[in-house]
Amino acid sequence: MTNRVWVVDDDRSIRWVLERAITQADIPMAAFASADHALHHLASERPVAVMTDVRMPGMDGLEFVKHIHEQHPDVPVIVMTAHSDLDSAVNAYSSGAFEYLPKPFDVDEAVSTLRRAITFSEEEQAAPAAAFEPASEIIGQAPAMQEVFRAIGRLANSNVTVLIRGASGSGKELVAQALHKHSPRARGEFVALNMAAIPRELVEAELFGHEKGAFTGATSRREGRFAQANGGTLFLDEIGDMPMDSQTRLLRVLSDKEFYRVGGHAPVTADVRIIAATHQDLEVRVQAGHFREDLFHRLNVISVHVPTLAERKTDIPLLARHFLENAAKEMGEEPKSLREETLQYLAELPWPGNVRQLENTCRWLTVMASGREIYHADLPPELKVPAPGSQAGGPQGWEQALAAWAQARLAADLDTPLLNEALPTFERTMIRAALQHTGGRKRDAAALLGWGRNTLTRKIAELEMTDI
Repeated sequence: MTNRVWVVDDDRSIRWVLERAITQADIPMAAFASADHALHHLASERPVAVMTDVRMPGMDGLEFVKHIHEQHPDVPVIVMTAHSDLDSAVNAYSSGAFEYLPKPFDVDEAVSTLRRAITFSEEEQAAPAAAFEPASEIIGQAPAMQEVFRAIGRLANSNVTVLIRGASGSGKELVAQALHKHSPRARGEFVALNMAAIPRELVEAELFGHEKGAFTGATSRREGRFAQANGGTLFLDEIGDMPMDSQTRLLRVLSDKEFYRVGGHAPVTADVRIIAATHQDLEVRVQAGHFREDLFHRLNVISVHVPTLAERKTDIPLLARHFLENAAKEMGEEPKSLREETLQYLAELPWPGNVRQLENTCRWLTVMASGREIYHADLPPELKVPAPGSQAGGPQGWEQALAAWAQARLAADLDTPLLNEALPTFERTMIRAALQHTGGRKRDAAALLGWGRNTLTRKIAELEMTDI
């Protein structure tokens, strides 16, 4: 037979419970007490889906997954293991597992997951085989980007939670979209929400929705992003900016698979894959008490690092040509080209705004450069090196440097509001300078800054200056 699902577990009680539930769901199945026994049948039968334990006598479940995918790479495998065995779960996803079920699991949830796996298997059988291709919007030949492409490919058949790390403007949302596009949830919605762009008091209403009358202005029921993404993927950008109380609710949703609308009393089920992204060091945020450690571990099942543009300089010519062509199409013009010396100059710039800054620069050049060829003189002022002999270190040098920095950051079109980035850095610099001048005496440093000692102490804590 080729239309049966397989259950592989050395625990007789688990096999009995699953066999009963799957049979009642009218799904043909076969049960095996060991991976070795199941592997013997693999030569003559292709299962439609497999549920396997990890730790069993003889061949373990992860090795069994590899054998299945060697012979039948499109067969979805659901891995069952103890909740505390997180390392095994991560290894399972890396090996190509379709889904992970921690024990003890809800039998109805197991059957629901199995049905999704069967649907996926049938669609894979019907569709022509195709090699993985990254989303057309993701361009890169540099080794660092090839690692990202490989990660997307390895995760293509998985529903696992992913944490995308990378600097602002590096393309984290494009990676998230590619993960969704090449997942079993590709037919569902991809819903994005930027935590840094939402007022703290509205985060939960945005995530979970609200009932009519839940708060002033709530004139009708509104669905939240979880409901919008049901059956698909919810992308939580800048997750490090999520308030602590909202983190607690998110953790509960990830654990219970259900949520409550703001002002509501009836639970709403959530079949949503979470992909989160951040430019912050979440481990440092955890240590500082600004991010829940348990939520961090829930989100950080698989981590994907997106390189900065400076880490993939060889891609700059490719990206620049692509962005110039796109900008020309948007404006109905012929694309402009960069002279070789201009390209070489651009490739050596630091690009603090990463790919987004380069894209905005190409749009600017499409409008502002006078000729078809782009010379160094055509570049926006913030990208040009200061003229020789400029007094960068003079009395007004810091103001000029700050103005140049602000222009560059604005051109980069970063997610973080400009003052939210500049003021903490400015205050840290002033505090360190004052403390260095006073030999570490906080009372004297506070007086130089025009603060009281308590204000200085509070500022040091708020700015997470843990080395002071």
